[in-house]
Amino acid sequence: MKQPMIFAHRGASGQFPENTLPAFEEARKVGAAGIELDVQLTKDGQVVIIHDETLQRTTDGTGYVQDLTLQQIKKLDAGSWFSPSFQHESIPTLEEVFQWMKKDGNSLQVNIELKNNVIHYKGLEEKVLALIEAYHLEERIILSSFNALSLQRVRMLHPTIETGYLIAGKPDNAVWIANEIGANAIHCQPVYALSSYADEAKKAGFPLRVYTVNRMEELEGLMEVGIDTVMTDEPGSFSYSYNTGARSLIR
Repeated sequence: MKQPMIFAHRGASGQFPENTLPAFEEARKVGAAGIELDVQLTKDGQVVIIHDETLQRTTDGTGYVQDLTLQQIKKLDAGSWFSPSFQHESIPTLEEVFQWMKKDGNSLQVNIELKNNVIHYKGLEEKVLALIEAYHLEERIILSSFNALSLQRVRMLHPTIETGYLIAGKPDNAVWIANEIGANAIHCQPVYALSSYADEAKKAGFPLRVYTVNRMEELEGLMEVGIDTVMTDEPGSFSYSYNTGARSLIR
């Protein structure tokens, strides 16, 4: 039975405020293979890490990310909504995460979701790729998006960087689109991974990375169909032992 890699969804977001540096560091500490995070652009064109297009769910701010400058974004509290113990935690920039990735003892892969399916951020792909190349992190990055045209643009700009086409539900054209845009994998929900479409995807050479799985029973069912990666809010619940390249699940 294939044992999938564990990626921490928005970091260890079950115990820490999502998409913050403490959530990412916790994922590293508990032995996740990688993290998943979301990027958007500020008013002054800076790449910041936040899931929603608006600020009110995960900060003490209001309005849209795209309407504030980085300086204004950095003044927001992105931790108190989760717990008072994370008061004054800030929204990180992608560059800050890349600096963290370069520290000793950090070998995590990072799945960067380009959040441009609701708001089409002009130049997001170019800015993200420029930062990846500046920090020489091409081999540790996966770029994903629900926006197929955005991933197609990524492939035009960079012929080899890993990309994953994000889908919801069970679209019958996912494999066709993934082929058309030059994606390397399909990122899907369990309902797709457990359907007949998954067989089509695997026959076409697309690994499946599945979001968001938080129960061991669900993970075990997915393992039986041979998925590549699971993304979870609870990476500490799915511990891995990395020895000579081997991975083994520990309950």
